[in-house]
Amino acid sequence: MSFLSIRKLSVRLKNGPPLLRRVSLEVAAGEVRGLVGESGAGKSMIGKAVLGILPPSVQITEGEILLDGTDLLRLPPKESRRRIGASCALIPQDPLTALNPSHRIGPQITDRLVDILGWTRTAAEARALDLLAEVQIVDPVRVLRSYPHELSGGMRQRILIASAFAAEPKLIVADEPTTALDVTVQKQILRLIAGMQARHGTALLFVTHDLGVVSKVCQNLSVLYSGLVVEDSTVADFFAGPRHPYSAALLAATPKYTDPDAGLHPVPDAVIDAVRAEVAAFDKAAAHG
Repeated sequence: MSFLSIRKLSVRLKNGPPLLRRVSLEVAAGEVRGLVGESGAGKSMIGKAVLGILPPSVQITEGEILLDGTDLLRLPPKESRRRIGASCALIPQDPLTALNPSHRIGPQITDRLVDILGWTRTAAEARALDLLAEVQIVDPVRVLRSYPHELSGGMRQRILIASAFAAEPKLIVADEPTTALDVTVQKQILRLIAGMQARHGTALLFVTHDLGVVSKVCQNLSVLYSGLVVEDSTVADFFAGPRHPYSAALLAATPKYTDPDAGLHPVPDAVIDAVRAEVAAFDKAAAHG
């Protein structure tokens, strides 16, 4: 049974256009599923819906978000937040803005364990030290006492990874967790996330625009365009031959590290026109029930 099941989830701006169009996907225990697409495709919106942190300007109009068999959207808000807090975590995109600059690192890892999950402060601090060592931070005692601005970008992202795994969540949403880092650090962080996920057996919803990252981290993927899932596939099948023309165009546009001198191939206008027509047809059909 899948730990996360999203069924026909639709989200729209209040009094505005759709942002997610009847999205359905499954994430099994221990699975890494990639959400792929260009900016504005709805990738991060799915993660925010799962975590219950959609902005107030948008609303869910239909669908289900089942976490371990329970539909979060049918629960009272307080109970929904409790279940999400106990079972899920987030690795955000920008570690500098995600960490509170006025607080030391220690409480930013331990407060959730103490205040939400009821750990003792001593147990939470011991857990934080163990996790900082696991994410390969030297001198974790010093780092726990540090402020975010005293640490490098790579160290801050390692801290966010440690914090996400702290309570042994069953599901982590990783929202483009390497975008704010330079290329060398990106590779280190990706290896770290993959290793942590494998050791802890955590399900991972990995939001990215980089198919190269998907090939290294994920087992399955969903390709989105304008909030519509246009392809759902295993990673192996996708790279062997994507079924949707837009997916094939995205793959063709991906830089090939084995041939760095090869030119990039932008997504053809004809493909964009076709997928826009597909979205419009979907909206028309949805409007008529």
